[in-house]
Amino acid sequence: MEEKKGFQQFRLNPQLFRAIDEAGYGRPTPIQEKAIPLALAGHDVMGIAPTGTGKTAAFILPLLMKTKYAQGVDPRALVLAPTRELILQIEQTFLTLAANTDLRAVSLYGGVGMKAQLEALENGADIIIATPGRFMDIYLKGELNTKLIKTLVLDEADKMMDMGFMPQIRKILEVIPVKRQNLLFSATMPEKVVKLSEEFLEFPEVAEAAPQATAAETITQELYEVPNLRTKIAFLEYLLQDDAFSRVLIFTRTKKVADNVFKYLERKGFGPIRVIHSNKGQNSRINAMNQFKNGELRILVSTDVTARGIDVSQVSHVINFEVPVVYEDYVHRIGRTGRAEQEGTAITFADESELMHIPKIEALIREKIPAKKMPAVVEEFPTPKEERQQIARAIDAFKRREDPTFKGAFHEKKQRPDNRKSGKHKGRKGKRR
Repeated sequence: MEEKKGFQQFRLNPQLFRAIDEAGYGRPTPIQEKAIPLALAGHDVMGIAPTGTGKTAAFILPLLMKTKYAQGVDPRALVLAPTRELILQIEQTFLTLAANTDLRAVSLYGGVGMKAQLEALENGADIIIATPGRFMDIYLKGELNTKLIKTLVLDEADKMMDMGFMPQIRKILEVIPVKRQNLLFSATMPEKVVKLSEEFLEFPEVAEAAPQATAAETITQELYEVPNLRTKIAFLEYLLQDDAFSRVLIFTRTKKVADNVFKYLERKGFGPIRVIHSNKGQNSRINAMNQFKNGELRILVSTDVTARGIDVSQVSHVINFEVPVVYEDYVHRIGRTGRAEQEGTAITFADESELMHIPKIEALIREKIPAKKMPAVVEEFPTPKEERQQIARAIDAFKRREDPTFKGAFHEKKQRPDNRKSGKHKGRKGKRR
């Protein structure tokens, strides 16, 4: 008997197979091949895979099979994710795969009023997709019956730990049934996520599509030493003159730098371009991401708040204008390109202090990031005194974290001879007599 290929290897119903075909899904990704059968069999699952490898469908398809059809008004499955952007991405995957069913999902997230979300809950929900904080807010208002929840999914568990959601997650575990199936998905598996998994997974099966915290094979990585902000801007301008940079995500560490990069590129006419970060309103962020997804924007500038919430298959380039100091964020940033088996390029700019972090990132992703030289035509500007000092302080801070006994480059300058004992403080002469 010939072995079934593609999605036909899974025991799914005809409505789901039809939705998969209509959505143009090709063959299952490695994480889907490993996680879906385990989830369908009822196991607790710990799924580890790089971003952009189909993790969302790997838990949505089993959820749709388990819930089957709309029933009553109370939810039977709960998906928790760290950011509103990721909630909206998961909701979109649900709408695509549940298109031929009558199943209902309600998304709950902060930054907007509760009224519309409460009305949606009143109309009935089979699956809730929520940030931990908003879920608990609505539960504590008495607007949620959790007694029928039989499946819990934690998506981007590592990010939830980084964002301090552990107290809310523990409270949620107290208010949903103990007897349930648990699915945990993460791109990385740091110690705190392992501890979390030990708390709430029972004899989990591990579905690991690639070694944890690796970059997708479809991503070409490049590293450039760029001495300062002005030179980074000049190099960025040089790169964007190439039409191959057709849909570009630029990541910065801070909102201020994001705004400055956006203003400069917009003024130079490299758009259409928009910027998103936590100071931007919810509607502004959603609209910007939808425009980027629909191909209406060439460039989106962002802080790490959206690194895991953008699911766009045609991102040609990710540019790390600044190196992330939370090393897992590097994986999630570059994972915005090379998605859905498309090829992409991730380019990182690093000044002297940022280069200190690169070996740590390389250790995390288990590979060397190829270093290249800036083209000679890019003008290299001198580093202003204030920026030189900032870079020196950042190097000191890094070295001090690595070695608490390290004194720092500024240590000797801070030492002044103590002349008080020799009576050489002339300015105080006779004042206390």
